[in-house]
Amino acid sequence: MRVERTALPGVLLFRPVPVHDDRGFFTRTFDTALAAAHGLDPAGFVQDSQSRSRAGTIRGMHGRSGRGEAKLVRCARGAVLDVVVDVRPGSATFGERLETTLDDAECATLYVPPGLLHGFQALTDADVCYRIDREHDPAEDLAVRYDDPELKIDWPRAVTAISARDLSAGSWRDLSSRLG
Repeated sequence: MRVERTALPGVLLFRPVPVHDDRGFFTRTFDTALAAAHGLDPAGFVQDSQSRSRAGTIRGMHGRSGRGEAKLVRCARGAVLDVVVDVRPGSATFGERLETTLDDAECATLYVPPGLLHGFQALTDADVCYRIDREHDPAEDLAVRYDDPELKIDWPRAVTAISARDLSAGSWRDLSSRLG
């Protein structure tokens, strides 16, 4: 498994090396020793979740206040455009975003450290798996509307589904003024 640093400090991309044969493939999707070697506490993750989305669905942009939350995100079925935005006050990359495609062919896992907004659009019907380091507390939820013009996220597909919560999310300007 290779580990790549990204343009946003602390955001890592774990790229496994699947072994293919006539049955399909086998790959390691998480390795505690490798995670620890890159500064992550594997035992610190307390919840695994999975979402299933139809092609075109957008989920996001979500984050947590307070200590934030770290998560490992991978697409177990299909493909998604995954987007993170830095909302860490004082960060040299505050307001910058990173977009990456996660899919079931490459099986990459994205490490999202605390202090980032996260969202994705399903490019196909897709299952996304999350490993999260804190239990969910709705009082700490942060959200910015997926189509906020200041974020300039170019979602590649027409939006086919989005939650009422995500449609009612606030603006980047409001959130950044509270955090920055």
